[in-house]
Amino acid sequence: MPNKVVLEMDRAIAGIVKLFTRSHARNARAEPLQTPSPYSRPHGFTPLPLHWWMLAIPRFDIRAGVAVRPSGPGETDAGATLGDPIAVARSFVNLGFHRIHVVDADALAGTGSNADQVEDLIRGGSIEVQISNASDSADDIERLVSAGAVRVVVGSRGLEERDWLAGVAELYPGLLIVSTDVRERRVVTRGWVRTLPLDVLDLASELNQLPLGGLLICRAATDGAHGVELSLLEDIAEASDSAVFTDLSQATPGDLRALEHRGLAAVILGSSLYTGELDARHVALEFSE
Repeated sequence: MPNKVVLEMDRAIAGIVKLFTRSHARNARAEPLQTPSPYSRPHGFTPLPLHWWMLAIPRFDIRAGVAVRPSGPGETDAGATLGDPIAVARSFVNLGFHRIHVVDADALAGTGSNADQVEDLIRGGSIEVQISNASDSADDIERLVSAGAVRVVVGSRGLEERDWLAGVAELYPGLLIVSTDVRERRVVTRGWVRTLPLDVLDLASELNQLPLGGLLICRAATDGAHGVELSLLEDIAEASDSAVFTDLSQATPGDLRALEHRGLAAVILGSSLYTGELDARHVALEFSE
């Protein structure tokens, strides 16, 4: 089925999902964070990109060809070596996950590239891969899509050059995730350096015109602090026709359930899966496809 037809189907389903989610979220605000998720998952059912429950996606970075612990604010163990990227990916498969989020740390820092290792991982890791590598050209995206990446994350250029974003989104409908930080509801680019005169809810509405695969909110707090604010994420999820992701370095089971209650489609998990703060096998069981 053509990607554009699938996207229209997803968006129609998303409208129904939002009606359900908004009603549930209003009730969920008064509940403790530890309240179990109300959603049941039929065995063997493979959901569309916008599904009835939230997906948990483990993250690791690749630096100098090696998988390393993802970095987060104030984390002393960030960058610790994990080993061969394909072996790390397969360890998540064994835990029950079906998708991973991989960051080419050298490409993002502008100090190099792990493109060959990323492509080998996509082809040989036996798991769906969404990749963030500072993709800023159609050629970069084509290479990753051709290798088999299920999603490619687009950052600052997509936010600052909307015509370019529209062009590549049309070339690869449903495959691009637009990533942004948020400071006091304003869109932030260039690694938390440049603040655009654009409210994040306006951004979500504008991006509804494009056939995207998702909107990733990396940091979103009204006071500018690191982390995420539930009410703001809920507003973004309601405003967006695309799946809304967030990236959490540190999280508890209660945090995951609170995000699910607010209508998030997926959460990308960092150090909590490596420190034991989250039980990875339990997370995969409750928040995986």
